[in-house]
Amino acid sequence: MKKTEIVGYNRANLGRQASQELRGQGMVPCVLYGGTDQVSFYAPAYLFRDLLFTPDVYEVTINIEGKIYTGILQDSQFHPTNDQIIHADFLEITPDKVIKVAVPIKLHGPSEGQKKGGKLVQKMQKLRLQGPAKNIPDYVNVDIKDLDLGKSIKVSAIAEIEGVKVLDSLSNPVAVITIPRSLRQ
Repeated sequence: MKKTEIVGYNRANLGRQASQELRGQGMVPCVLYGGTDQVSFYAPAYLFRDLLFTPDVYEVTINIEGKIYTGILQDSQFHPTNDQIIHADFLEITPDKVIKVAVPIKLHGPSEGQKKGGKLVQKMQKLRLQGPAKNIPDYVNVDIKDLDLGKSIKVSAIAEIEGVKVLDSLSNPVAVITIPRSLRQ
């Protein structure tokens, strides 16, 4: 997994009014759970830009007033009208802790069907995986070079990832080569 860091501060007051005051100051109320105890903290909103607006999965080093935690972004909430982040939940991880994560899928081609005039349609953008954090890859490679017109590649065709279990159904299509109308007879 890729790595990033967020520097935060312990929250003295919890609740709706305190959260709204933090948001007014450009901060994001956050919770870190999954460890020995739950930690409530806040961090500047601009630190979340790289973490939120990417398909990649990040291992986040969370520095809360000098105390270091490692986690992954589990959930985030946005304001309904202006799309500003208003809350973030982090899951604390250790290298051996089993976690569930959606990892981006990267297709490698071009396929035979594309060379004949077909159109590649990627049905799945991410693959759900479960396993220790140290075994989770940055992305999953899918080779589509042998994919012909009208054919699809399914989750079952993805090579086994060592130490990680695939949670998606093996019959789900990852990518399909559609036949354009001009090639149909």
